[in-house]
Amino acid sequence: MRVHNLQLYWLIDWDWHLVAGKQRFGKVGQGCLTFKNAISNLPTFSSRPSRSSVKKSGMKTRKERAEYVGRKLEELYPEVPIPLDHTDAFTLLIAVLLSAQCTDKRVNLVTPALFAKASTPEAMMKLSVEEILECIKTCGLANSKAKNIKKLAEVVVNEYDGVVPADFQKLERLAGVGHKTASVVMIHAFKIPAFPVDTHIHRLAQRWGLTKGKNVEQTEADLKKLYPKEKWEDLHLQFITYGREYCTARGCDGTVCEICRTTYPNRKKPFVANKA
Repeated sequence: MRVHNLQLYWLIDWDWHLVAGKQRFGKVGQGCLTFKNAISNLPTFSSRPSRSSVKKSGMKTRKERAEYVGRKLEELYPEVPIPLDHTDAFTLLIAVLLSAQCTDKRVNLVTPALFAKASTPEAMMKLSVEEILECIKTCGLANSKAKNIKKLAEVVVNEYDGVVPADFQKLERLAGVGHKTASVVMIHAFKIPAFPVDTHIHRLAQRWGLTKGKNVEQTEADLKKLYPKEKWEDLHLQFITYGREYCTARGCDGTVCEICRTTYPNRKKPFVANKA
């Protein structure tokens, strides 16, 4: 209260100087009048600033974050090769199927021996499950994958004349092929727009505020809304590459890598992403 009084006295004294010239104090009436004038000319402020007037740190909108992420990834990875070794749609399909619960590095170690025996659907269907398993046994879930590869090859030969179908529904009906695997084949082998989202992209998109991330389906839908179709193929690979190099599941908790720190500079606690 004393501070307010001091401010008022100063206003009165200052206004009196203007009116009375060299006279230190003016008349009471004159002082009151000029004080009223001084008060009426003061700017007004609300007692509490509205939330909208408070400047938030970091990027305010999902669109801003998406634009920054896109620019940064393009800057870091103007050209990104497909990490799985393959020669055509069929070998890519097999490689992606094998990559579930297995690293791309491991897949690239086992596929040369497998493709040396069978690199076409016709040749693959002639192999026994045991022969396929012998080639891929160091991959996770090898037993079920060997069975699925043989069944897949049989369907491609018998129903699609030995040609991998460029169709989401047909691909997803093949043994061992889910939506993510089908999306990878569609975008990389056939150049048909798709945005494959695995658990890694699902995690990154949440950390960077590009999705609420309740599940991979929602994450995929949100990313498709944020980026144009012509960017989907590169972004899929750029997300994966950056995640492996800088924003790993354990190495970054949402507060370490450059993109996490730029999109959310005030984040202090580890970010817990929803699981796929």
